[in-house]
Amino acid sequence: QVQLVESGGGLVQPGGSLRLSCAASGSIFRLLAMGWYRQAPGKQRELVAAITSGGSTNYANSVKGRFTISRDNTKNTVSLQMNSLKPEDTAIYSCSAGSGLSPMTYWGQGTQVTVSS
Repeated sequence: QVQLVESGGGLVQPGGSLRLSCAASGSIFRLLAMGWYRQAPGKQRELVAAITSGGSTNYANSVKGRFTISRDNTKNTVSLQMNSLKPEDTAIYSCSAGSGLSPMTYWGQGTQVTVSS
């Protein structure tokens, strides 16, 4: 079993930056693909970014060039650096773990990101 705990959400103005972090329990972290999904009110959950155990990454077209996913296997953490934030980035962001470029086996509880002036 893998437990995921997110941190770093909050309120930011358009054009600002936020960094989300996800801490994972368990000794198999380095073998897992990790991801960030988001769900806005009234919309379906969508993949934002993912990173495999080998370091390959996958981004939603809407965040390419603005968001960067990274992982630290020594600390069992995965981070999402979000720059040039837009109001349409407002959503609950959830950390996930699993396999492939759309990992969905394990989930964190989610953290709110609100982009508003």
